[in-house]
Amino acid sequence: MDDDLLPLPAGTAAPDFRLRTTPWLTLSLRRFAGQPVILVFFPTAFEPVSREQLVLYQEYLPQVEELHGQMLGISADHVWCHEAFAREAGITFPLLADTPPRGRVSQLYGVYRESEHATGRALFVIDSFGIICFGKVYPELLNPGVGGVLAVLESLYAHNS
Repeated sequence: MDDDLLPLPAGTAAPDFRLRTTPWLTLSLRRFAGQPVILVFFPTAFEPVSREQLVLYQEYLPQVEELHGQMLGISADHVWCHEAFAREAGITFPLLADTPPRGRVSQLYGVYRESEHATGRALFVIDSFGIICFGKVYPELLNPGVGGVLAVLESLYAHNS
């Protein structure tokens, strides 16, 4: 855990946001009301651990979708960087540019590294009512994997079925 980042705790209402996913398209968290959302905050697109993490999440995207979840990647990279990275790495879930101002949404969630002007590595699972039910910061050089978020999604799915 990174001591200088304080992620929003479980039980907190997830702050809404609107960010660009392409130069011409924005997405808001509110758009996904009624379904669970995984927010994947990552430092930068072409950084090796972020690449490994996002490619892994792409591989598990069918399981996330089976549980009616939506995955959203967020970093303070520019939207053009995200587009190039998604194309090169085969990422199909939305990557959202936390600009301008740089890091505004990451700050709302307590996971922005001001000194580095970069998003920290963190995961949040938001339930269908917009409440954070899982939130954790990870060291920059650690790929958090998918086990934790899938377990939370499975629990939400079982509870709502």
